[in-house]
Amino acid sequence: MKRGVKPKNKVRIKWSSDFAYAIGLIATDGNLSPDGRHLCFTSKDIEQINNYQKALCIKCHIGRKSNGLQKEKKYYVIQFSDVNFYNFLLSIGITPAKSKTLGKIYVPSKYFFDFLRGCLDGDGTFYSYWDPRWRSSHMFYIEFVSASKKHVNWLRSELKNRIGVWGHITDDGEKLVCQLKYAKREAL
Repeated sequence: MKRGVKPKNKVRIKWSSDFAYAIGLIATDGNLSPDGRHLCFTSKDIEQINNYQKALCIKCHIGRKSNGLQKEKKYYVIQFSDVNFYNFLLSIGITPAKSKTLGKIYVPSKYFFDFLRGCLDGDGTFYSYWDPRWRSSHMFYIEFVSASKKHVNWLRSELKNRIGVWGHITDDGEKLVCQLKYAKREAL
């Protein structure tokens, strides 16, 4: 018999729209500690921190931290321990060193777009502008960003299969991050 403290199961592991949204946030802005039990989530946006807690039905202390290059603590952070949830995340494809290794995330089809919404809120963006090349031309884009080209390729493939949009992939020139972009008609 294994001795020790019984895991507390802070997070109820049950797929729902909110749960899938939180998984998208974890895949983009979350962190799994190498210790095998701690999870951390950081954001500049306090509303996003609160949405994350609500989606996982948890309540944690919200701390502050800097980005490492500056002294000003302008980022919100929450950290908690949950061995069962940590292991669940490993089982669906989220790993401690996920930045460059992330690939397919095993999300039930029914909740894929809730997961994608979490990815967009985490490391995605939407922007628009008036294009001066054409009169009355308003351009807009949806963009997903990741350091893992494998993950970006998986997202692109999923979106092509599910709704028939291709988008295009670019990198930052140094191949540190990839962007999956959808413009105008595909962004709609």
